[in-house]
Amino acid sequence: MVTKLVFRFHPPLFVIFTANRILRKRLLTKYSLIRSSSTKSSTINLSINRDYCYGPSLDKGKKPYQFSHQQDELSQVSSVFIDDGEEDTLFDKERFSRVYDIAAIRVPAEDCFALENQLRGHLLNWPRIRNIARVSGDEMEDGFKMMLGEKVPEGDEDKNFDALNRRIYGKTEGDGETLSPVLYRDKLVKSFNTRGFVKFRNLAKISRPKKNKKMVIEGDEFDREKRIGKNGISVVEVVGDRDNDGDDMTGLLGDEFKGGRWRGSTRLLLLDEQYANKDVRELPEAIKVLFSGDGKHRRSCELVKCRLTLFYNYWQMNDILEALLPNGIIVPTAFEIVGHIAHLNLRDEHLPYKNMIAQVVLDKHKPKIKTVVNKIESIQNDYRTMQLEVLAGNHSLATMVIENGFRFHVDIGKVYWNSRLATERQRLVNRFTNADIVCDVFSGVGPLAIAAAKKVKHVYANDLNPSAMEYLERNCVLNKLERKITVYNMDGRRFIDAIFTSQKTRCITQVVMNLPNDAAEFLDAFRGIFKNRPRATGIPMPMINVYGFSKAEDPEFDFHQRIRTALLEFAIEVEMHRVRVVAPGKWMLCASFVLPESVAYANQS
Repeated sequence: MVTKLVFRFHPPLFVIFTANRILRKRLLTKYSLIRSSSTKSSTINLSINRDYCYGPSLDKGKKPYQFSHQQDELSQVSSVFIDDGEEDTLFDKERFSRVYDIAAIRVPAEDCFALENQLRGHLLNWPRIRNIARVSGDEMEDGFKMMLGEKVPEGDEDKNFDALNRRIYGKTEGDGETLSPVLYRDKLVKSFNTRGFVKFRNLAKISRPKKNKKMVIEGDEFDREKRIGKNGISVVEVVGDRDNDGDDMTGLLGDEFKGGRWRGSTRLLLLDEQYANKDVRELPEAIKVLFSGDGKHRRSCELVKCRLTLFYNYWQMNDILEALLPNGIIVPTAFEIVGHIAHLNLRDEHLPYKNMIAQVVLDKHKPKIKTVVNKIESIQNDYRTMQLEVLAGNHSLATMVIENGFRFHVDIGKVYWNSRLATERQRLVNRFTNADIVCDVFSGVGPLAIAAAKKVKHVYANDLNPSAMEYLERNCVLNKLERKITVYNMDGRRFIDAIFTSQKTRCITQVVMNLPNDAAEFLDAFRGIFKNRPRATGIPMPMINVYGFSKAEDPEFDFHQRIRTALLEFAIEVEMHRVRVVAPGKWMLCASFVLPESVAYANQS
């Protein structure tokens, strides 16, 4: 007996993955060291002061004024639960708005990027919040600013406006400035006679903006509104401006730091939260130099107080669920994405809050996710279909999945699909050659069969589920591989017997059996598969790739034993590969071995 076991390194079970891959526990939200006064011992009690936590948090900041008189605990949301079955009323999204007091430097728009690089370490630097904010109502077009001019001598202000009027009405170009495209077009229209105008075919295109520039401008406006509007993630408002009536900013700047006004558009450079409500003397030297002495920006910069409001759309899914779920319940953040569907596997403790959890998942993954479902019970039928419950979004379970460059139509209510096996399927396809003939015994909708058909000579795909075969035929046409795939709808054992004994099928070189629960039990179908053929013909033995689960301490040895028992052959050289951990202590494995001639030519009895 020769056993070939290939061990590969895999990370330990208790590894911290990204937030959307595991179930993460609620984190503590208080930090500070306070020495106990009740005893004279040196015991130190740990408590956490939320003010020292860096970055935004639902535990920091203030609620908007209109919600300050309401109930403070976000977790008690039963009063706003489902109303007439509408999911939008599961909880009040306005309760997640938070207001933060910060300081900012108002600078000319043309200097904001240079100053941002200069003050990089002193800016807010919060996730998904830009350090540069626009000042509402303080905008000026660059072309209009150029018309006015930067430096105007005293008493000559009217001359600039005269030149501007001449350019607007197109009466003269004596100021040396070129007319705008619109005015130039109007001038051409007036200067050409009827016959000359007909010859000038491109006249209508002179003032027409380019499409790509127009799209860029519209995109920027959309992104800006999405970023700072109330329906977006945040908004910045100036609440302390020295030039506004009733606002006294002397406490921030002092007498020796005096700024001035400037012309044109302005921007706000948001400073770090630790500088809020501080005098300029307490700020770092890199910031004070902008306001004092003979600095370049002394008369164009001023320090202002701002209010930064973060809305529901800003917070991550984990933050929202931690605030909504009661203490002690693990936050569910692991789910599988199949096309536009998010597939949850909620625990029993999550079921009372399942609609609320699904609504948060839907909100935080729009527009990619349109439907959220939960698996009611495990797979217990021959078709490997799951009982699903739609919790949020539309009720369509038919979707399209793109995997490794191929497109697949899938209805997860009728067929089996597992996106977590995409890497394993690609690994197996990479082992095939262009001379292989592949037999996929449990193909499903064809993720492996279609990927293999792109590389090998031919693929024979089979599945017991008629709905899976219907989708497989559709996917073959969708990926333009229908000529290289032959589809069967049969039982696994019957298909193996038919495909190897038929004289019309080609010589199979690769067999894939991806049914981890029962695939090893189907291996007995290979005993005596070539018993009616003489050994002298030199038929090559196929490579068998069979999948299985194991909870044993040594899963490779356990799975190897099951393979030898099914084939009634102990001298089998098997290459084992650990695919993934499907549950604590439960491995999914792939065993690859060449079918022994003693098994293929054995008597079935």
